[in-house]
Amino acid sequence: MAEPSAASTRILVTDDDANIRSLLQDVLESFGYQVDTACDGQEALEKIMRQPPDLVLLDVEMPYMTGWEVVGKLKGDTLLQHLPVLMLTSLSRAEDKIQGLELGADDYLTKPFNPGELLARVRGALRRKTAGLEANPLSRLPGNVSIEREIAARIESKARFAVLYGDLNNFKAFNDHYGFKRGDEVIQKTAQILLAARIQGDFVGHVGGDDFIMVTTLEHAEPACQKIVADFEAIAPALYDEAERAQGYIEVADRSGNMSRFAFVGIAIGVVTNEIRPLTSIGQISALGAEMKKFAKRTPRSSYAFDRRTN
Repeated sequence: MAEPSAASTRILVTDDDANIRSLLQDVLESFGYQVDTACDGQEALEKIMRQPPDLVLLDVEMPYMTGWEVVGKLKGDTLLQHLPVLMLTSLSRAEDKIQGLELGADDYLTKPFNPGELLARVRGALRRKTAGLEANPLSRLPGNVSIEREIAARIESKARFAVLYGDLNNFKAFNDHYGFKRGDEVIQKTAQILLAARIQGDFVGHVGGDDFIMVTTLEHAEPACQKIVADFEAIAPALYDEAERAQGYIEVADRSGNMSRFAFVGIAIGVVTNEIRPLTSIGQISALGAEMKKFAKRTPRSSYAFDRRTN
């Protein structure tokens, strides 16, 4: 597997000791990494929320918020739980290291550290991220492996559940007209809308492109759909430039060079549940979800459609 490029890798160094921060920054920059710093856990968390790095070096004992507390918050956030964390500690007790690892830290480095060991552990964490992180790099939501695992677990549990399959209407036209950067922003906003609609225990995943998944309870499926549709309709006009927002559409050339009008992007959601009939495989759920999503797309605006068939 290819080594992650140091020049494109961002590392956040967090330590309340200015000398250690400076030393870590110098060592990592000498190996080509981009380095940002934070002096305590609260500042680190704020920086991570604004712009997640590729890896966090995190001191255990800090004011305002300990390294352990930061790890706990990161691992409890769907968008950030896959972020590699390397803990820095002067503590030598095994139980202290175990606590961090149980919270979700990826590795430990004991101070004072050797630059060679630091580099090896950083590279190791980044390689593991590259190998094991199948989360979408744009939305930072779990990808297909996690999605399949979650659905399989719901099937096995025999509990009542619902799967929401969502994708965007007129997204290709938007991308062609405004470019990939603006399109990426739409994908990120969609992820945020889905996350805002979840309740405890729900799962949100990114299949790829403009396709998303939510797995929730039977009772929450329709309220979730209603919130997602309402929130997307509320933000859709602001995605467009002023003139096109006023006219309510964009004009984009098709493959033949003919200009066509496209309404604002919307989200179409197909919903599959085991309320009426059993769901026994991922393939079955995927096929039914695709059918319902196609039905929802008949409406030009954001909408959802439930599969209420008995066979």
